[in-house]
Amino acid sequence: MSTSLLYHALNIVGYRYRKTEYVGREIIFTIEQDPSTFRCSNCGSDKVSKRGATWRSFAAPGFALKRIVIKLAVQRVECHVCRMVRQVKIGFADENRRFIRQFERCVLDLSSRMTIQDVAAHFGVSWDVVKDIQKRHLKRKFSRPALKSLRRIAIDEIYVGKKGKFLTIVMDLETGAVVFVGEGKSVAEYAPYAQTKRSSIGPGIGTKIVHNRQSRSIQPAPSFGGTAGGRGGR
Repeated sequence: MSTSLLYHALNIVGYRYRKTEYVGREIIFTIEQDPSTFRCSNCGSDKVSKRGATWRSFAAPGFALKRIVIKLAVQRVECHVCRMVRQVKIGFADENRRFIRQFERCVLDLSSRMTIQDVAAHFGVSWDVVKDIQKRHLKRKFSRPALKSLRRIAIDEIYVGKKGKFLTIVMDLETGAVVFVGEGKSVAEYAPYAQTKRSSIGPGIGTKIVHNRQSRSIQPAPSFGGTAGGRGGR
């Protein structure tokens, strides 16, 4: 193992390799951060003093049926600008996560070919870890869908149980992306999406509703600056 391999294989930059330990089915790489890169996590100032460190371990993509663990003493610093005492930011892992970003990318790559349970077994983590990675990825990718190119939508309702009852789903029929989810099945739940759509497209451009299994409480189909298309019934 070398500092160069940390960068090229695991995308860990700004840290130095120290040693390797072999414990059971785990290979543990101990690394350290270059003190010149210490910054206050609150204001970003480099005018800091060391105030102790805490050892943390992070899961990394495995190698030859071995689990890879990255071990790092996360430095706590006192900032001379904002006077805060905090741990420095970790460059290769997100906050409050026990795995590096490269591990997350590998999980997402295998998730397109394997079940959650299979991916979890392959990496030796819990089902919840894989599910959390997938949920955060979907939120980053689809939480703010682009509406300018939206032309054809489908509206549907799904039943989620006695407590949640119904959800109203609006989808882009061309890409399959969900662009709106509202609780309930009345026109009041659909109104926020309609208002957002009106403000996001240019004048004279319409959106056509080509499939609608929605409750009959949504009548007529709304028009977004143009003429709404036909509306299928149940």
